[in-house]
Amino acid sequence: MKGIVFTEFLEMVEEKFSYEVVDYIIESSELKSKGIYTSVGTYEYDEMLQLVTNLSKKTNSEVPFLLKTFGKYIFSTFHKSYPAFFNRCGDAFTFLESIDKHIHVEVKKLYDDARLPVFQTTRIDDSNFEMIYTSERKMSDFAEGLIEESMSYYKTDFSMNKVMLKPDGSQVKFMITQK
Repeated sequence: MKGIVFTEFLEMVEEKFSYEVVDYIIESSELKSKGIYTSVGTYEYDEMLQLVTNLSKKTNSEVPFLLKTFGKYIFSTFHKSYPAFFNRCGDAFTFLESIDKHIHVEVKKLYDDARLPVFQTTRIDDSNFEMIYTSERKMSDFAEGLIEESMSYYKTDFSMNKVMLKPDGSQVKFMITQK
């Protein structure tokens, strides 16, 4: 995983909980990196799993809730860092369609070693949209937070259903309806 995910996660933990909680989750984990991350580095997914799991234990919050919260949190970082991706899309569905077609293409140019999730999108009609998330990391809750924040950014009133296509969570369908 790219380091920006780790640095932003730790910033979120400090902001929403405290520096002491950041220190606790790092100290409670067995991290090859020792908890020292740079935004451009690459780190093992296992480290994120340990950090989130230890945050869950420390805060008595469920891992899915924490990942979704983090997805919402990191949206603003992506927006600040890459405003052009957001500005060229006039609505939420167009933006969500652009993730695999444009955004991930550009990310791969910058970080050829990035292992990104795949997002297959289908626009059913003007109000209904499907997005299939596929990733061996099984972080669909993180993706859900990003999707929700995307809809909010484009001021779209919506409802969303999430369906596990594979029991292990490596493939999930999001069905989004614009109200």
